[in-house]
Amino acid sequence: MNRTRLSLSAMLLLGGCNMAPHYERPAPPVPATLPTGAAYASRLDSQAGLPWTQLVQDTRLRTIVERALANNRDLRAALANVQSARAQYRVQRAAQLPTITADAGASVARQNDARQNSYSADLGFSAFEIDLFGRVRNLTESALESYLATEEGARSTRITLIAETATAYATLAADQELLALSRQTQASAQRTLDLTRSLNAAGLAGKLDVHQAETTVEQAASDVAANITQVAQDRNALDLLAGTPIEDALLPASLDSLIAGVARVPAGLSSDILLQRPDVLQAEHQLKAANADIGAARAAMFPKISLTSAIGVASSALSALFKGNAFVWSVGPSASLPIFGGANRGNLDYSKAQRDLYLAQYEKAIQTAFREVADALARDGTIDAQQAAQRRLVAASSRAYDLADQRYRAGVDTFLTTLTSQRSLYSARQSAIATDLALISNHILLYRVIGADQ
Repeated sequence: MNRTRLSLSAMLLLGGCNMAPHYERPAPPVPATLPTGAAYASRLDSQAGLPWTQLVQDTRLRTIVERALANNRDLRAALANVQSARAQYRVQRAAQLPTITADAGASVARQNDARQNSYSADLGFSAFEIDLFGRVRNLTESALESYLATEEGARSTRITLIAETATAYATLAADQELLALSRQTQASAQRTLDLTRSLNAAGLAGKLDVHQAETTVEQAASDVAANITQVAQDRNALDLLAGTPIEDALLPASLDSLIAGVARVPAGLSSDILLQRPDVLQAEHQLKAANADIGAARAAMFPKISLTSAIGVASSALSALFKGNAFVWSVGPSASLPIFGGANRGNLDYSKAQRDLYLAQYEKAIQTAFREVADALARDGTIDAQQAAQRRLVAASSRAYDLADQRYRAGVDTFLTTLTSQRSLYSARQSAIATDLALISNHILLYRVIGADQ
């Protein structure tokens, strides 16, 4: 009895062995605070990140984002991967417990006019591995971390989908503005061309003025065709992201209204927020899984002990099957020990190399996150000044064009001055639209790169 207790105690002690290296989160290879300087706005945010429902305040865009979250196929695929990883984890976890089976059997045989009957019923389990060295436990831990990594991957896909949908919507709004601008410019240039042709017919303008006016009309006509194509392609991209066609009623009203409909995301001060980004967490879970794989590979170099046992009843007569003297039991332990461990040593070296690989990827994910946030903050710190300057440029170009057009009509200046002013105004308006789009896109980018969708 004492020997049996000692053996059981030893097995329980060995069952607590874990040959995986102790995991400690690596120190982030980035500065502790986000960058500051001339390119960065002065930020005193106590928190970082924003729920997408607070980011997107435009009701039309919010409806489209909700559709994307419900219908986008990439997100569905990511969620299916999560379900697959969860199922694999459950399968691996089940290996830690014995699988109990119930068997019942009967046989009837006749030999030399003698009839032999046999009946049995038993419960038991076969080849259950006693996890003395933590091999099965570490494999289960690896499967769990892989499952958690896919969950973070799905969360990253969700955040990226929201950001891409909002950006595509803003791009469509900007291209609609560019299309309207090119049509306005074409109509204005056509009026100027008609006037120049009339002046040429009256001998008050040269043929060169006519041809110069034609260049502006044709350039605008070319831009109209290109912008029509771009708007159609933008709608196709938005339909793909949303997973369903978007009706005209949900298209953006204007770029200005969208500027007010997308909030600015707080970034906080500490770079620790980056450790909570889903892609960084995904990389860390993969690192933890690789760490557990080392433990499983080490345990594979030690004896593997399995147990097969059964209890039940057996009798040659069915009527006596459940009587006291019909009780039977069996226990069949077995052990195997690798003698030539070349493959196991190779598996261990491979597991260590994989751990080093995932460590590098984890650190690279943090560095990439820091760079992305720093770039977005640099744009955020200067975009307001650029937008204000660009709008002043449009106003000044508009005044210059109006004055040049009046002087040309009065015969004071040549058409070249008017043409130059018209092209400058057109370019300034295009740049203003691009700047407005950059402002909206940067707000959305900050939401994505901070990755804290609370």
